[in-house]
Amino acid sequence: MTIANIKPAADLPAVDTEHTDPRSYPHGVAYMDGQYLPMSEAKISVLDWGFLHSDATYDTVHVWEGRFFRLDLHLDRFWGGMQRLRMKIPYSREQVTDILHNCVALSGHKSAYVEMICTRGGSPTFSRDPRQSENRFIAFAVPFGSVANKEQLERGLHVSVSEIVRISPKSVDPEVKNYHWLDLVKGLFDAYDAGGETALVLDENGNIAEGPGFNVFVVKDGGLRTPAFGVLPGITRRSVFDLAAEINLKAVAEDVSRSDLSGADEVFITSTAGGIMPVTKVDGTPISDGSVGPVTRRLMDHYWKKHSDPAWSTEITYP
Repeated sequence: MTIANIKPAADLPAVDTEHTDPRSYPHGVAYMDGQYLPMSEAKISVLDWGFLHSDATYDTVHVWEGRFFRLDLHLDRFWGGMQRLRMKIPYSREQVTDILHNCVALSGHKSAYVEMICTRGGSPTFSRDPRQSENRFIAFAVPFGSVANKEQLERGLHVSVSEIVRISPKSVDPEVKNYHWLDLVKGLFDAYDAGGETALVLDENGNIAEGPGFNVFVVKDGGLRTPAFGVLPGITRRSVFDLAAEINLKAVAEDVSRSDLSGADEVFITSTAGGIMPVTKVDGTPISDGSVGPVTRRLMDHYWKKHSDPAWSTEITYP
């Protein structure tokens, strides 16, 4: 079943939406192969290099109370990733923006997790030459889901540090958002085995790197530090730097050791899927007094207030 396009861009399919009921798509809406589809009907070939070889780049942006948050920054990173991986899609940035808007509006969700993907695709002749592959664009919007649940946001996450080493930036460019998660998944299992709720892994120098889908910050003496080497420069991570500048907090990107983490006054993680989220235990030991700290709370409040700021967010038009 194909569903409607409510805000057509040039050269995109347009369908009458008079009888389209967004409540019919509680699990979300996808766009692929020139069609808007219920998520249950969005499928790719098992021969797609994105599936076979993790040969893809993507980006995710969230919608909160009917507004995209920092969409332009996510589009910048998505286009940068495609350029670095030598991929091209048959849509302009304006058309992709319209597609993302349409996916959300058709789903009817006011809080959503929205993804844009470019896979290497596949070769019609099954060639192993990536230059022969036809790159493929996919987008979807699904209900918003957070790295941390309500209880964890109130009392803070319990994190364990795994000995797993993050893929070297000499092998995979961390500035290209990618699906190479086997190291992160192994780290998660280590964390679960140790009684943690999520994981941090190490860089190749033995310092703290990042977690599965998030960056980490430590707070010490009122200043912020976040790992600089071999990590994805997350959009929420960047937002923390922007927020810190507005409220006169010093924030730097540099090495963070395990002792820096355990000896911090406060720790928090950042992700599009959840925003700024407090951490109150690392490897079973409380951070400071084991409660969510004042700097973290201040940044969390400031972050969510920015979601209604037109300079940081974009309104969606629903049918």
